[in-house]
Amino acid sequence: MSRPLAWLLLAGLAAMLAGCGSTRWLAPIKEIGKTRKAGPVAESYVVQPGDTLFKIAFEHGLDYRDLAAWNGIADVNLIRAGERLRLLPQRKPSVATAPAKPARNSPPPVEAESPMENEEVAAWIWPARGSLLEGFDEAAGNKGIDIAGSLGTPVLAGAPGRVVYAGEGLRGYGKLIIIKHNQTTLSAYAHHSRILVHEGQTVAQGQKIGEMGSSDSDRVKLHFEIRRFGRPQDPLIYLPKSG
Repeated sequence: MSRPLAWLLLAGLAAMLAGCGSTRWLAPIKEIGKTRKAGPVAESYVVQPGDTLFKIAFEHGLDYRDLAAWNGIADVNLIRAGERLRLLPQRKPSVATAPAKPARNSPPPVEAESPMENEEVAAWIWPARGSLLEGFDEAAGNKGIDIAGSLGTPVLAGAPGRVVYAGEGLRGYGKLIIIKHNQTTLSAYAHHSRILVHEGQTVAQGQKIGEMGSSDSDRVKLHFEIRRFGRPQDPLIYLPKSG
């Protein structure tokens, strides 16, 4: 056997062995953000089992009220698996060609709210103790901040609100909690090892909602986001100077 051919065979064998020993690839939130352009990437979405309107809106960078209005949803807590939702407003036909259509369900207001959900967040607290791993950089794909910690570090609600999602259905976020604070503001807490709250539960500021972990992440940390009208905000603008 010639020396060049032997080199090629050895290189191929090494590549096969490396492939067999590879671990599960994790898609960090930062890399997911790089591939998603601003706004929705599709015109519609089919509701999956376990989905909520808040989860779908969060994943596509939308305000849940817009999503409800575009789809004639009168109760944001009631969507059905298999239902196809519009992710963009319906184009208005020209006046000359517009056909007469019967009126659909009334648009939002879409749910009864508690007095708390009509109030602005007076002040935020840090959701966990730990050093800042990475700051907000939406252009680079990081839609929040990453806080270092150890397995089991308590994760706290940054402000009072209601849990509108608790699960692990969003790729890259692991075990995720989303809290609705008022009509405009949500906060998200990702990569838990344990979730200690359930959907629909009202939580107080500083209440322990989970424990830090590494679900769908390459290390133990908390990824924390604040969103207003569906758009990611820099949490450091809202949080006190020291954690």
